[in-house]
Amino acid sequence: MTGHHWQKRGGRCVWEAGSQRAAHCGEPGLIRPFSDRSRLTRFTIVDLSWIARHSDGTSVYRVHVHIVILGCGRVGSLLAAWLDQQGHSVAVVDQEPSAFRKLGPDFTGITVKGVGFDRETLESAGITRAHAFAAVSSGDNSNILAARVARETYGVEHVIARIYDPKRAAVYQRLGIPTVATVTWTATQIMKALLPTGASEEFTDPTGTMTLAEVPLDQQWFGRNATELERQTGARIAFVTRYGAAVLPGPALVLQEGDYVHLLFPPADRERIEGIALFREKGNS
Repeated sequence: MTGHHWQKRGGRCVWEAGSQRAAHCGEPGLIRPFSDRSRLTRFTIVDLSWIARHSDGTSVYRVHVHIVILGCGRVGSLLAAWLDQQGHSVAVVDQEPSAFRKLGPDFTGITVKGVGFDRETLESAGITRAHAFAAVSSGDNSNILAARVARETYGVEHVIARIYDPKRAAVYQRLGIPTVATVTWTATQIMKALLPTGASEEFTDPTGTMTLAEVPLDQQWFGRNATELERQTGARIAFVTRYGAAVLPGPALVLQEGDYVHLLFPPADRERIEGIALFREKGNS
């Protein structure tokens, strides 16, 4: 393994096989070699911007982190399973031990019975070394209290809470706690399916020069090649959501009913692109 090195913005930390000096100090992280999944080596890393690379620049290692999840319902158990499959260290907290059955026999993380905003419970789940915390239990109060404890008491960098009440979600969002308003999101998705009204903005870059938006399509587009949509609108297809999964567009991708197309374009072109997508306006020849 000699010849590999740690790279970080603005510098590097060189290490050699058998060396214990991987970095200065910080939380322990799991480094899994892509070429040999049976080998797990523990190093000390400074933060997640450190990645291991060959001297020729190709990535060979991925940093795995510890994540705490409050709530082992449908969302929590699915999230835990996904993260566990990716090799991350996962701890799931729930008041009902029977809820942990949803994790299945292949789950390799830990489970902790207790109240999600209780410090002793959180520390048993490894909150002091957690990179992220997700509060997705069935109670708004428990979720927001636990999220605040994780953020304000333990300084967890990435915290998110699921909130059912849209008004409360907006308040906590303004307080700096990212939330997912389940009711609002569900109602919005249904409204978009019932009454497509135009592009739904998903992201605009800080300079305001480029927007990513989900753009509804008229049925006349179904059966046509995705490249034709790009040619006529002058926009770039970032990805297509099909059957709930994101698909990267290739030259052979044909648009079909049920597709959600996510386009990149300058904000000033929004109305023109919507018009072409809905066949209200003629596109580029």
